[in-house]
Amino acid sequence: MGPAEHGTGPGTDAPVHSQGEAGRARTRDGRELYYQRLPGPAGAETVPTVVFEGGLAAGRSYWAGVQAALADVAPTVVYDRSGLGRSPAAPPGVSRRLHALADDLGDLLDHLDGPDGDRDRDRQGSYILVGHSWGGPLVRLTAAARPARVAGLVLVDPSDEACELLFQPAMRRAERVGQLATVWLARLGLLGRAYRPLTAALPPDAAADMRAEGFTVAMTRTRGRELEDAAGDLRALLENPPGLAGLPVTVVSAGRVSPGMPKAVRERATVSHAYRARQSPHGRHVVLPEADHMVLTTSAAELAEEIRRLVVPTGG
Repeated sequence: MGPAEHGTGPGTDAPVHSQGEAGRARTRDGRELYYQRLPGPAGAETVPTVVFEGGLAAGRSYWAGVQAALADVAPTVVYDRSGLGRSPAAPPGVSRRLHALADDLGDLLDHLDGPDGDRDRDRQGSYILVGHSWGGPLVRLTAAARPARVAGLVLVDPSDEACELLFQPAMRRAERVGQLATVWLARLGLLGRAYRPLTAALPPDAAADMRAEGFTVAMTRTRGRELEDAAGDLRALLENPPGLAGLPVTVVSAGRVSPGMPKAVRERATVSHAYRARQSPHGRHVVLPEADHMVLTTSAAELAEEIRRLVVPTGG
């Protein structure tokens, strides 16, 4: 049993693990998804639960700093997609395309709804969904499936079909090279070294989990499956845009360049983010000047403040 599975300590309501008490949710086809939940402050049942969705092949651990910054305002939930962290891999025939990942997130929300969920399937505004990078389009699809239970979305430096660069052949080449490099480094046991600044920014228990679980060869197999047809997944969004029923959408862009996002790419990505925010009647586009693509560790407090705006709207 790992540290995240110990629940709460004797004589206290505080979770032993900084990311909260562990649980497992079943998907519609019987797979298990590992998650952790922090309860938030007293009276938090009156505000939406914030549910975090990671980027490409990214598990729950790197959200720990943002969770901690929201502990005084709302319950929070992090989880591992199939094949990441402590969630068993999906069988070979089970799709890991974007629509399937969105269905899995929907199944997690069904589980979090509890035993009364079937009687009250669309409780108004139960969740705020936060998606980073590839998790951005993923949470949009999940919200579109049942928008009434979503109070708002926060898209964190998201992949967005409005960015034409994502459809160019050079992007496919970069994906292939990136996957080969990731596999090679994982096999040599060197992948974690590339992410030391990220893990150093996390609470010690979350950092230990990430070092143990986030840089494995098994993770690279999941990464390959999630990349199976990224361009096709984005093209499907262009052809059939997810309807968000006027939900509030905050889009957060990084202000700094980073590996894989030089200045020209950074600028075009930010333009696509501004466009995405304009598609919501309650849209907000924010650029965090000190953040790079890993906004959730380079500007965790600022990102948490943007999420807080949706949990407790001004004047609400």
